[in-house]
This record gives sequence, structure tokens and C-alpha cells, in this order.
Amino acid sequence: QAQLVESGGGLVQAGGSLKLSCTASGLTFTNSPGGWFRQAPGKEREFVGAIRWIRGTIYSNYADSVKGRFTIIGGNAKNTMYLQMNSLKPDDTAVYFCAATRRYGNSAEYYGLRTSYDYWGQGTQVTVSS
Repeated sequence: QAQLVESGGGLVQAGGSLKLSCTASGLTFTNSPGGWFRQAPGKEREFVGAIRWIRGTIYSNYADSVKGRFTIIGGNAKNTMYLQMNSLKPDDTAVYFCAATRRYGNSAEYYGLRTSYDYWGQGTQVTVSS
């Protein structure tokens, strides 16, 4: 079994930046694809971005709503990944979850599905004020 713990959430003004961390026990992100999702009040949990290492190459993909503003970074410690969020907007307000899976898909779309992931963190709140 693996466990994931997020940290780094908080309150930030629109236009600001925030960096979330996800620390895993029982797996490493160099061997297990990782993803970030978010859930706003009254809404479905939605895909933010995903990262995976395949034969020494890092691949990532992002939701259109965050592309160019958010970046997933692998940590020097193989069991940590980060979500760097820049140019934050009030619409980015949500609980952010990190996720991991021991399976690899054959398309970027695979990593955008909640059902592709086996492990989830408890979430960290991000609030962006206008």
C-alpha cells in the first residue's frame, strides 16, 4: 500500500503564486505516474495535470484551464512531486489532491481520468481572493 500527503495550500491573492507538495510513502514517482486533481465546492473533481517518467524521459500534460500557468515538478527526492501554480485566479479556488498509480496508460488522456489512479491524498485547500 502507498500513502500520499499534500501540503502547501493556503490563501493567496489573484495573480499570486503557490507551490503544493505531495510526498509519497510506499512508492516513488519515478516508477509510478502522479497526477493532481482539484475539487471546488459543488463541482466534480477535475484533472489538473499529470507527470510520469518513462525510460528516463519526463512526460507531462495539463488541463487547458491551467496550461501555461501550472507546472508539475519532480522533486530531488523521488517520492516527492510539486505543483507550481502561477498567475492564480479566483476560479482556481478548490481542494487540491495528488494521486498516484502503479499502472501506465498508452495515451495522455489516460492520466486525466480519476479511475486511472490507485492512491489519493487527503487534499489541501487553495483559496484565491480577488
